[in-house]
Amino acid sequence: MERRMGKATRDAYGETLVKLGQENPNVIVLDADLSKSTKTGLFAEKFPERFINCGIQEANMVGVASGLAACGKIPFVSSFASFLMCKGHDQMRMGIAFSELDVKMVSSHGGISVGEDGASQMSIEDVALATTLPGVRVIVPSDEYAARALIRAIVENPGAAYVRTGRPKAAIVHNEKTKFEIGKGIRVREGKDITLVANGLLVIECLAAAEELAKEGIQASVIDMHTVKPLDEALLLEEARKTGKMVVAEEHQIWGGLGSAVARSLATQHPCRIEFVAIQDTFAESGEPYELLEKYNLTAPAILKAAKKLF
Repeated sequence: MERRMGKATRDAYGETLVKLGQENPNVIVLDADLSKSTKTGLFAEKFPERFINCGIQEANMVGVASGLAACGKIPFVSSFASFLMCKGHDQMRMGIAFSELDVKMVSSHGGISVGEDGASQMSIEDVALATTLPGVRVIVPSDEYAARALIRAIVENPGAAYVRTGRPKAAIVHNEKTKFEIGKGIRVREGKDITLVANGLLVIECLAAAEELAKEGIQASVIDMHTVKPLDEALLLEEARKTGKMVVAEEHQIWGGLGSAVARSLATQHPCRIEFVAIQDTFAESGEPYELLEKYNLTAPAILKAAKKLF
């Protein structure tokens, strides 16, 4: 499958922040001394008076953002996914979720595609932790178009949200005409025999796997489930009734991520056979991003193998 590479979703986030800053003076951005990597530095250059570098204190940063939100501002907090979610979780729980405040938490370097930085910088549990926060929406864009649209959507729709962006360039899945809505998955390929559900970098891997399945006469539907919470249960039900077979693929620990959410939903709606492509209860090594995705079975061949098991 030919892949057209686009920008990293973290780059799309930084660019969109600048536009939002131009449109809304209430947008304030906070970072934990990683603005060059999270791309919030683009906002800092344009609006230094609305940018706060909190230093390497993620928990304090979340607390500051909560205070700003309580004063009517729209704060964005950013850091690496592993640092933001793991170190700031208690403050998110009480300062944001319990207090029902409008704070936008946008991480970069999600998953193991961080690459050479190693296990301490790789977030394999952030989606699971984020979904446990009551009332917090959880979003994982697949490409630059998705990132731009969904970052804008969390501002247009008030309420707390967690968005995971990535370090490497992401292959293009969508285009400027794609309609994105929080809580609504997107069917990016039609099929009648099996459904492949994914988010982030694994959406393009599912499309590649679907092309291989088509060579064997198996038509796969591919869903970009960019919103893990709230989950598009209506779309899942429609697909389960149509194909009766599903593979869920994600760049996340197999416990507590998209696969768990899909399985819970279908168990109560329309039980069907499901296979899971995810990080198998392990930390990853340091290496090139796509070498790691291959080693930990997060690429098209692994999805293809999981799909064939269902037949």
